[in-house]
Amino acid sequence: MTAFSLEPAQTAWCEELRSLAERHLRPLAEQGTPGHVNRPLIAALGEAGLLDRMLDSGALDLCLLRESLARGCTEAETTLALQGLGTHPLVRSGTPAHRARWLPEVRAGRAVAAFALSEPGAGSDAAALALTAAPEAGSDGRGWRLTGEKCWISNAPEADFYTVFARTAPGTGSRGITAFLVPADRPGLTGTALDMLSPHPIGALEFDGVPVTADDVLGVPDRGFRVAMETLNLFRPSVGAFAVGMARAALDAAVEHTAARTAFGGVLKDLQAVSHQVAEMATRTEAARLLVYAAAAAYDAGEPGVPGRAAMAKLYATETAQYVVDTAVQLHGARALRRGHLLEHLYREVRAPRIYEGASEVQRTIIAKELYASREASA
Repeated sequence: MTAFSLEPAQTAWCEELRSLAERHLRPLAEQGTPGHVNRPLIAALGEAGLLDRMLDSGALDLCLLRESLARGCTEAETTLALQGLGTHPLVRSGTPAHRARWLPEVRAGRAVAAFALSEPGAGSDAAALALTAAPEAGSDGRGWRLTGEKCWISNAPEADFYTVFARTAPGTGSRGITAFLVPADRPGLTGTALDMLSPHPIGALEFDGVPVTADDVLGVPDRGFRVAMETLNLFRPSVGAFAVGMARAALDAAVEHTAARTAFGGVLKDLQAVSHQVAEMATRTEAARLLVYAAAAAYDAGEPGVPGRAAMAKLYATETAQYVVDTAVQLHGARALRRGHLLEHLYREVRAPRIYEGASEVQRTIIAKELYASREASA
């Protein structure tokens, strides 16, 4: 079998997902209010069993899920992905009590999750975060008070709970960070919506002495950075899958348009300049797809070098999607920039993935570090 080709059952599942997204989820997405959590859409994802599948799947299944939904409805894809990003630390490192309280709600589409890592001064440099968790007096090391802020947090301030990363050991870099599960109604926690180029809410969170205890810790105290990186290593290839889904949607639109549109006395597809552009779009999209699948397969197999491969997948796929969508817009002309056109929508959506969960520059740094570490290990 060709490497990374899909089984017939997988291909059929992907087509079912795309159809579900186009016919059922997209209308719900269109009824939502931009900048706010679309709870009916989340409930529909739960009813369809997709939140269950997302939380229980490996990296490859997650990539297929995100790519297929993105081809049919980017809002549905992003809504599902944000639920996974905020909940995966709980799945991987939560206590039985955490799981019993929140997982049934997330799986059913009743609870909204958020991943609170970024700060005003610690976006791409996650190890530089400054939100402090000061020991609570008289708690015998079992309680803290969170003070500081988070920024650019998807689903804030409307989430029901947050996975929050705070510094419990000053001056220790990434080694002194602890992950906490913080319900949205915890005293001292407030949020503000940010006006962003995004269909889903993005906000800032203020922590004014928010109380947390050992029962709120995800994993081990002072080892929360590992919780964050485990989550990002899983989701980075799937961000690439989201990008591939958008690229494939733009490519589909470009093929349809250039095959039917007449100009300069003929059909656009018969112009070599046009057909070569479409060929380049298709080739880059396929290369990105295979790189994403390879990274996901490596993650599922527990192979070494996953951070570097995940970084390659996210980097190449998101950069490729930007190129493919932009080229599709160029081939369509002014009609692609009308509000409501698929490509106008994709043009707005495709920019953010090159920044979040590690900007393209961060991915290049990770790739280079992996290469040089491998060289030193073999020397």
